[in-house]
Amino acid sequence: MPKGSFAEFNSTTTTQITFYYDDGHEEAFNVPIPPGELVQQLPELLHQAWLTFHLVDQTVMVNMAKVEKLELKPPVPELQGQGTFFNSQRVTALHRGAVGRLKMTE
Repeated sequence: MPKGSFAEFNSTTTTQITFYYDDGHEEAFNVPIPPGELVQQLPELLHQAWLTFHLVDQTVMVNMAKVEKLELKPPVPELQGQGTFFNSQRVTALHRGAVGRLKMTE
């Protein structure tokens, strides 16, 4: 895989992590760790005060106390336990407005 911020996303060897900050901003990183392997490290990572991402042109440090939400792509079904909901769907304003008017396929 090519190095750098614009490297091609490969879902078998790379996990995309998107941070949503309490000020409304968001930032995504591709890390060269398979999703299943990242899930094993996730509990420890979430308890760190700061996470550091070394990019080709800069180093980025994320203050985890400022993170409201975290998204991982591809999905990681290995993440299980209390508070985990499988087969969930995100509902957007478009979906809410369409309920009852358009046939929704599953």
